[in-house]
Order: sequence, then C-alpha cells, then structure tokens
Amino acid sequence: MARRAPDNPNAVMTLGDHLEELRARLLLALLGLAVGAVISLAVGKWIVRWIQLPYQQVRARHPELHELAYLAPADAFIAYMKICVVSGFIISAPWVFYQIWMFVAAGLYPHERRYVRTAVPLCVGLFIAGVLFFVFIIAPISLEFFVRFGELIGVVPLWMFQRYVSFMAIMALVFGAGFQTPIAVFGVYKLGLVSIESLKSKRKFALFAAFAVAAIATPSVDVFSQVALAVPLYLLYEFGIILCQISRRRAGRSRPVSA
Repeated sequence: MARRAPDNPNAVMTLGDHLEELRARLLLALLGLAVGAVISLAVGKWIVRWIQLPYQQVRARHPELHELAYLAPADAFIAYMKICVVSGFIISAPWVFYQIWMFVAAGLYPHERRYVRTAVPLCVGLFIAGVLFFVFIIAPISLEFFVRFGELIGVVPLWMFQRYVSFMAIMALVFGAGFQTPIAVFGVYKLGLVSIESLKSKRKFALFAAFAVAAIATPSVDVFSQVALAVPLYLLYEFGIILCQISRRRAGRSRPVSA
C-alpha cells in the first residue's frame, strides 16, 4: 500500500520520505529508551529489590537458598546495567509504542488513524501486563520448580546474581512481547490478509504455533515456563479474534442502510 504524507493525505510518500520518517521515528524511540535507562539508573537499587521479590518468596520456604551472590568483580555491575537497560525499555514503552504506531499511521487514511489512538494504550497495557504476569505469577512458580528439582537430584543451590538477573530480564521481555498477540491478530485482519472465519478455522495451528514459539522464546528448558507462555499466547489469540469481531460489528452498524 502506498504511504501518504502525514500533512497531505493525497500526496504519496516517496521511498526517501519513507526512510526519512523511519529514521526520525527510530531516533525518537532511541531517545526515549535513553531517558528510560537514565531514570532506571537513578532508581536501580529499588528495581533490583523488586525483581528479587520472587526469589525472596521462594527463599522463605527453602532455607538452603542463600543471598544471591556474584563471582567475578564486575558481575554485579554488569547485571545492574543490564537490568537498568531492560527497565528503561519498560519505562519508555509508551513512548516507543507511540513512535512505532505513528510511523504506521503515516500510511493510513485519516479515518483509519483512529485505530492508532486505541492501539498505543492497548500495546502498552498488554506489554506491562505480560511483564507483571511473569514477575508475580510465573517466576515464583518456576523458581520453586527449579529448587525442588535440585533437591530431587541431590544438588545444593548456589544461584548467581548475574544469571538470575539475565533470566528475569529475558523472560519478562519475552512475556511482554508475547502479550502483543491480539494486536498482531487484529492488524492482519484490518489489513485484509485474513478473515475472522479463517482465524477461527486455524485455531489448532495457532495452538501449535503458541507452543512452538514458547519453546523457542524461553531460554529455560523447563516445561512449565514454556507451557506458562504458550497458554496465555493462545488465549490472547482468541482475544484478538474477539477484537476483530467487535470491529466488524461496529463497521456493520456504521454502514448506511441502502433504500
């Protein structure tokens, strides 16, 4: 689809205009990420405590777990910077999603741009919901599984701070990204690539794809983490179908009745 200039819906954007707008949006998104990272550095101590909450919950039930440790001199610093970068992305998520959707909106007709006003808060809400879902629900259960499995095979836990931070950060981002599934489903429907009937008929393939994506996306090898991501992914696929149905009903009501 040819893209139109934001200030003139009738003017078609050239490839150079397209690339220039992409560059501008990327720069603005990166600027937002930098601001979010700086904010995270300022409150990094509290962020570290926050991501340790699942570990502390499990540790209260397993006295053999000690405080998170680090081996190399720079390990704590590297882990701290990593979690601040990830937290910076979460903090700046509204701004980043806004830039993404404003780039998309430049190629939409004026009456289609109203979807952007809905898509931005929905993307942000789903992303944050995915992060919180992992940190407060999935992480404690997953960590409990790891500890109990270690007890089963007779090994002593000595978890490193850097490894723990990497696990929490990657999984939080994976769940946040995975929770964007309804937006993707709604997007392909509005682009006319699929129909609602086609989405419904492909449910079994969507279920298989959810487990395949979960198996690839989760860095841990425990089945629980993969299932814990796959099930919400499929439910969010169904939520995407519901959004498409709502959109079609609204379009039907707004269509003028012929005489």
